[in-house]
Amino acid sequence: MAKVVSLKKAKRANSAPVHADIKDPLQAEKGRGRIEWAGRTMPVLQQIRERFARQKPLKGVRLTACLHVTAETANLVIALKEGGAEVSLCASNPLSTQDDVAASLVVDHAISVFAIKGEDNETYYRHIHEALNTRPQLTMDDGADVVGVLHNERTELLEHVIGGTEETTTGVVRLRAMAKEGVLKYPIIAVNDAKTKHLFDNRYGTGQSTLDGIIRATNRLLAGSVFVVAGYGWCGRGLAMRARGMGADVVVTEVDPTTALEAVMDGFRVMPMSEACRIGDFFCTVTGNIDVIRQEHFEKMKDGAIVSNSGHFNVEIDLKTLQRMTKRRAVLREFVEEFTLKNGKRIIILGEGRLINLAAAEGHPSSVMDMSFANQALASEFMVKNHRKLEKKVYAVPEHLDQEIARLKLRAMGVKIDKLTPAQVKYLGSWQEGT
Repeated sequence: MAKVVSLKKAKRANSAPVHADIKDPLQAEKGRGRIEWAGRTMPVLQQIRERFARQKPLKGVRLTACLHVTAETANLVIALKEGGAEVSLCASNPLSTQDDVAASLVVDHAISVFAIKGEDNETYYRHIHEALNTRPQLTMDDGADVVGVLHNERTELLEHVIGGTEETTTGVVRLRAMAKEGVLKYPIIAVNDAKTKHLFDNRYGTGQSTLDGIIRATNRLLAGSVFVVAGYGWCGRGLAMRARGMGADVVVTEVDPTTALEAVMDGFRVMPMSEACRIGDFFCTVTGNIDVIRQEHFEKMKDGAIVSNSGHFNVEIDLKTLQRMTKRRAVLREFVEEFTLKNGKRIIILGEGRLINLAAAEGHPSSVMDMSFANQALASEFMVKNHRKLEKKVYAVPEHLDQEIARLKLRAMGVKIDKLTPAQVKYLGSWQEGT
């Protein structure tokens, strides 16, 4: 393992001390180019950043963000800092950090970053605690781990927190469960539920980036293979669509009858995992639930079946049971591990069962993250302005912000749309006119 360089109170000109734990600050130049390249296709966030720099709506606000430390995320946290926030950033997954991006954020932007690609679980949670040591007033999560640590281990910090935002489906599920039980201690905006987030990020982003990760890891041909997609939510829809586009015979597994019916109507074969496990060449879970692929499935899989996950946590594949079934393990190439079962059959696990699109690839394309992170920035601004009016529960992104992000994105793409005439507005708001 590469040596970890810890920067303790590294000072830059005209900046406060920066606390950080990153792999190598000398990678900053490479990260700088990557951040700039991503930013070129993030025009909505760029417009927000320019306004934030002028108006400083987050001035003096301490913000802890637990996100995938990628070039796209870097553009978001730079915008937040331009808006006046004091940002600390940690990773939301042990394998998702781009070390050169982390270095650039520390060296070039004096942002406190605690993230190293490949960090173990202990380091992962230590980094969350270090990011929380700034006593945040706002939290920004991707998976609700910061919220979990605050509520379970760092309760003394809750008095400072005025609100938060949540990026992904899995995190929103956790937060709604907390709110339902009455244990959520501050209001949180479910950024994932914005139309300009989940309809695009989850579908188009996950679809492309997941296949990118699987192909980079394996260099295997998808055309002519049987590709099993577990879960047909927005992420599953995107993945199934893209896998079919690559020539795969796509099979969908589902537990929801309406969603399963939609998959059938979209032209996919739908069957239980107990049947799909026998025929699949590739498997990818995108459900947000535990043990989607488990012992009875491993036992029936083809020799050499390739299994991956693109859900937020590494719980969708029952790796503990797989390890008990295994007589030999071998790493064949980066992010590709072979488990030889006691019966001689081989199961291939990609990226330790973690998010394959970020473990083996670079995550979603920047143009789709432009809208997701525009939502994060505007939701943070909204929370600062309105937190006193909000209850301790999970809120949707205000519709006018969602619509504004869509308008800005269309404008950046050079796309024009119609406007309702006054007569049309009147008609849609009336009940008296019929045929």
